[in-house]
Amino acid sequence: MPTATTWAETHTTTLTQTTSKLRGRIVDAKTGEAIIGASIQVKGKKQVGTASDIQGGYTLSASPGDLLVITCIGYQTLEVRATAGEQIIQLKEDAKMLVELVVVGYTTQRKESLTGAMISLKDSKLKDLTTPSVGNLLNGKAPGVYVSPGSGQPGSDAAVVIRGQATLNGNTRPLWVIDGVIVGDSPGQLNPQDIESVTILKDAASTAIYGSAGANGVVVVTTKTSRSGKVRISASLRAGITQLTNGNLRMMNGQELYDLFASAQNAGSIAFSRWKPELRNTNFDWWKFATRTGFTQDYNVMLQGGSETLNSLFSLGYYDEKGAVKGFDYKRYSFRLKTNYQPLEWLTIRPSLSGAMQTSDDRQHSVTSMYSMLPWDKPYDDEGKPVPHKSPGWVNSNSTNYVYDLQWNHGDTRNYEFMGNLDFDVRIAPWLTFSSVNNYKYLHRAQHGYQDPRSNAGQSVEGRITEYHLEVARRYTNQKLLTNNSWGSHNLSGLVAYEFNDYWHKTLDVYGRGFTPGFEVLDIVAKPERTKGGIAEWAVQSIFANARYSYDNRYLLEGSVRRDGASNLGSKAKYGTLFSISGGWNIHRESWFKVKAFDQLKLRASYGSAGNRPSALYPQYDLYSVSSSYDGRPGLLIYQLGNDNLTWERTYTAGLGLDASLWENRLHFTIDIYSKKTDNILYNVPTTGLVGVTHIYRNIGKMDNKGIEVSIGGDIIRTKDLTWSLDLNIGHNANKLTDIYRQYDPTTGKLVAKPVIINDGTSISGSAKRILEIGYPIDTYYMPEWAGVDRETGKPMWYKDDANGNKVSTSNYAEAKYYKLGSAAPKVFGGISTSLRWKEFDLSATFGYSLGGQIYNYSRQEYDSDLAYADRNQMALQKGWSRWQKKGDIATHPRVLYNNKDAGQKASSRYLENSSFFKLRSLALGYNFALPQLKVQNLRLYLNAENLFTITKYSGVDPELPASDGAVMGTTGPGVYPPVRRFVIGLNLSL
Repeated sequence: MPTATTWAETHTTTLTQTTSKLRGRIVDAKTGEAIIGASIQVKGKKQVGTASDIQGGYTLSASPGDLLVITCIGYQTLEVRATAGEQIIQLKEDAKMLVELVVVGYTTQRKESLTGAMISLKDSKLKDLTTPSVGNLLNGKAPGVYVSPGSGQPGSDAAVVIRGQATLNGNTRPLWVIDGVIVGDSPGQLNPQDIESVTILKDAASTAIYGSAGANGVVVVTTKTSRSGKVRISASLRAGITQLTNGNLRMMNGQELYDLFASAQNAGSIAFSRWKPELRNTNFDWWKFATRTGFTQDYNVMLQGGSETLNSLFSLGYYDEKGAVKGFDYKRYSFRLKTNYQPLEWLTIRPSLSGAMQTSDDRQHSVTSMYSMLPWDKPYDDEGKPVPHKSPGWVNSNSTNYVYDLQWNHGDTRNYEFMGNLDFDVRIAPWLTFSSVNNYKYLHRAQHGYQDPRSNAGQSVEGRITEYHLEVARRYTNQKLLTNNSWGSHNLSGLVAYEFNDYWHKTLDVYGRGFTPGFEVLDIVAKPERTKGGIAEWAVQSIFANARYSYDNRYLLEGSVRRDGASNLGSKAKYGTLFSISGGWNIHRESWFKVKAFDQLKLRASYGSAGNRPSALYPQYDLYSVSSSYDGRPGLLIYQLGNDNLTWERTYTAGLGLDASLWENRLHFTIDIYSKKTDNILYNVPTTGLVGVTHIYRNIGKMDNKGIEVSIGGDIIRTKDLTWSLDLNIGHNANKLTDIYRQYDPTTGKLVAKPVIINDGTSISGSAKRILEIGYPIDTYYMPEWAGVDRETGKPMWYKDDANGNKVSTSNYAEAKYYKLGSAAPKVFGGISTSLRWKEFDLSATFGYSLGGQIYNYSRQEYDSDLAYADRNQMALQKGWSRWQKKGDIATHPRVLYNNKDAGQKASSRYLENSSFFKLRSLALGYNFALPQLKVQNLRLYLNAENLFTITKYSGVDPELPASDGAVMGTTGPGVYPPVRRFVIGLNLSL
């Protein structure tokens, strides 16, 4: 059987002769297609090497007869003798892709050896959207990973939930790890263009090694690293416009609103001064007035190169976006410097430094007013001056005019983020390495607010200036010993480690009031209105170990154990132990497995635990509030009762998975099923309040999450000139509360598990409620059930139970019974992506979908209120909706009354809607140019369109509600910043 070297030599062709430099091309052995970025090195001469360009070509200073080493990810490494002339070298694809490396918990593993449920996304999968938020890029990319995107406002962050919510009122966000450093529940100001790969860890086999922080899943980010060779320069430039999309929602114009008022059965009682027929012809478009075509710029440049001993990477990024709602501008500047230095064969030092500055200038027009303001009122008078507040010339003469305040009022924010690492590896023996990761992260936020004495907000206090400063420092260190041993068919690798991570933050929050207009510093205020500040700290230390064993790459076994100690748990339960065990079976490697179609067939199983800590910093202590509320003198008041027994919230996950690849990876799929059981749920339990304290943190309940995840994809067409690929992922998660804290039952005199009524995550009075009850999802809606419209009277109706327990209707809202009416979480969600490449053209599209969830559209309580709220604009009726007008009408909407008191606008399932959708997230068309004469390795020009369409029956702006402070929302407020449709032109350049 020929060796790799002889195989390559037999497929080498000499075309021309040259005596100065060697030239050649690297191509795919099967398709003849050029291979870009293959490394060509002269064996034994580390300083002599290059990489293939966009045409697969290379030029190398070497002599005929030198031994060349050619490597490229996804292909077999080859060694071949150099020949004179243009040398064509054919690389064989590693069809099984078994050497693909995946960055997981504290190590890097071959994809074939993985036993946990995870998905790895290369940077090429994360370039379809233009956003400064890394979380937004994950939307629809991985099964079981639900992403609630940021709003259309520039710089807004997404909320990420992996395999369902595993806690009640604690943090549901996953842990983020960047280049081996635990950075918390957010990636911060990480530039998406700096990312090389993202690995999402989903089951206990993958997350248990992260201990108390891994219960919500882990997102491991690897940034681009330096490589040896000549200095390479790459740049990406893109610019585009943004336009607001308003979904199915359309507010009434002046004519439609006049007709609605006139159709009221008590229209004779309308008595405001401008209620005249000519009012019908008055129309001001508040939406059009507040919006504009936004503009986005995103520029990045990267330099990398050096010798095998010392090489570095340096990147710069600039992102600038002017919001599609007028008055909000966002900018971010970022840099990253990474160096790899190997002064000795056994020592590698990896210092790095990164930083970002984010600024925003907020003079934004009111989003809520875009919807709520009456079209009969306009912001400027006939002389072009802003109408003052509560103008008698307005129909809604009690309303404020936000434009009047915008003459002066504004705010600005500056965020600074710096992170530095000094990491090093010491190779003690060929099988043993000591690795040290040491990181310091510093953040500073400065917010300034100005409310002019002439404005509505500042008039009562003669003007207000606000200053808020936040400093955060995090220290992280990880010291570990790693071992890797092979003998015969056996391989054993593992690690033992110590980790310490602490957090410190300091706030200063100052208000001053009373000043002369035009000054914006606290020095000139007449009175300090508010002076607040504080310091908070926590720390976690851990010891852990992990071991992986494989036999003949067929049978895989992995286990980990970790013991964590946290400062914000009770002294009686400060430390906790978490573990995992998992196994895998590469069936395709069995001698009896003769199905040649399979490149890979692997069965996986895992079980383990991960933890969660309380979001409060000191729940174990009795706390006192110190203030000057007692006759102006300082005093202490009990604020919190501590719980010294407070312990870890634990999530135990069992899972089974199947990975398969067929026909040289033409088809691949992964199936995972899982069961997550959370115990010792952390909850701020209500108390009687007799001692002045209304809540106490306790471990109170249990919860289940069960689900299935499927991803399938492959190349439908794969030829030399044409490739068409398609990928689909599907996720399903079912949540159920299985236990909750006990409350006193006066009828039995016992402690029983009663249902708990909670709000819907908003602070809106009169919105929907949710219920925590054993046997039901924790996001179950609880409210009166809508029974429709009374055909005889046009009144709204709801259901109640009669004396026999049967459902009957009533027009009295006070009599309506509260029912459990479904949940916010979708039944199925996921994404679809497809790409088509023909010669140098490429076309790709990404879709997202969600089916079966519900959304409470609170905005309709105000804007679809049957004129209960006559002081604000109303929604136009949508397709399939109808208004009751006379006896016998079958309608979806009740009668109209001016200042309606029928209560039809109150919270009920009337406003509970299906949140299912299917949307085109991105569509891109690109062309790759070959410009070797200009020494350009790669030049790609592309057009990208984002958020082109959404198919949904939801009546609001967008069924994908924007995240709020990192949390997924299930209720629409009265002022949703709409998503934007973006059109971008971009260019990627490599030299």
